[in-house]
Amino acid sequence: MSTATTSNSPGKWVVLPHYAFASLAFVALSVLLLFSTDAFSGHYFHPKLLTLTHVAALGWATMLIFGALYQLLPVVLDCKLYSEKLAVAAFAFLGVGSILLAWSFWNFELGWVLHVAACSLVIAFILFNINVAQTARKAPKWTVESDFIVTSAIWLLVTGLVGLLMAVNFTTPFLPVEHTHYLKLHAHIGMAGWFLLLIIGVGSKLIPMFLLAHHEDTKKLSWSYNLINAGLVLFIIDHLLFQTALLPVYAALVIGGVALFLLYLRDAARTRQRQDLDLGMRQTFVALALLLLPLLLVLVVSSRLALPQALLSSIYLVYGISVFLGFISALILGQTFKTLPFIVWMHAYEDYVGRFKTPLPKDIYSHALLRWQNISYLLGFILLVVGVLLRSEQVILAGAIGFTLTSLLYTANVFHMLLHKVQELKPFTYGNTKHA
Repeated sequence: MSTATTSNSPGKWVVLPHYAFASLAFVALSVLLLFSTDAFSGHYFHPKLLTLTHVAALGWATMLIFGALYQLLPVVLDCKLYSEKLAVAAFAFLGVGSILLAWSFWNFELGWVLHVAACSLVIAFILFNINVAQTARKAPKWTVESDFIVTSAIWLLVTGLVGLLMAVNFTTPFLPVEHTHYLKLHAHIGMAGWFLLLIIGVGSKLIPMFLLAHHEDTKKLSWSYNLINAGLVLFIIDHLLFQTALLPVYAALVIGGVALFLLYLRDAARTRQRQDLDLGMRQTFVALALLLLPLLLVLVVSSRLALPQALLSSIYLVYGISVFLGFISALILGQTFKTLPFIVWMHAYEDYVGRFKTPLPKDIYSHALLRWQNISYLLGFILLVVGVLLRSEQVILAGAIGFTLTSLLYTANVFHMLLHKVQELKPFTYGNTKHA
């Protein structure tokens, strides 16, 4: 990440509040999970489950992605962020919208507060789209990573607009089909269009960079982009107009796109110069392994299998858990400690490099906390999935405790970095200056 110089990077007060808010949202998510064990025995359209899903998707994942992307866009696109003011405004609208939406769903108050929340979120997504699109326009070279990032931002806005229509429909019914029909549309556009495309676009650049790998053949990424978007567009058209039995075919297209991304990473890993993996990268590869579970389950939930209703409900819940609390959360828990330490270090020490002996980015956070965080996360995730499948509140509670411990360890480490003070530095002597 040495290419992320101060000349291209936004100010730290643009980026760092996103990490602070997201970490606190993760704690809130875990605490809410402790009080929601009873909700996992019924239908996925439950106030508590809707709250958990949107806190995970918006306050936790999207908030952190916004902040990280403002820092990483200059790296991926090799140009300055278009507007820091738009980024700050989007942060405010996203934060307010996430909090109001969570309050509305938890209390199942579907009136004006929900409408304000949905409008606030759509405004945040519009501002984010403007910032991403205008930044991408300034890039000296358009790449396949640009395609992924810009398209994912558009899908995020579509997800928000569908959510806004659903929010209005609660009090002023106008949609022609039942609410859950559009909820599936809303969820899959968000998962495949926003999260999946964005993660592939950024991950295909950063993961090889962190591995010191050099792999320039992007054909697999181009086909990955085409397959995922084709599967998503065909799903939307079919879901809205025809409702055929071809949903597994569309799911297979998306799975094929993900498989090509993983093959691209495999090819890149074969050229890596860094053989040892730190804790952040190990967690990243855990996340990639966890991605296999929702890819398998999406075929099950789209195949209309004649399964008992109780089992089918549990599978739907595990599918959502495997996306938001599985793959996406695991990836964030790993990549936070590959991105945030460098961001903090850069703003604190870049001016001292070459003249003083500075700490390394890896010295800014606690490795012991990160190690226990990774352990408690994996244990909590496994217990939560098993508990939902067994419909056992005790096992679900154990998983929720694991997540709560994870969130506390993660937040303690994040704030330890955010509150980092520049140390008293020792200047290099003349003979050591060349080793800076």
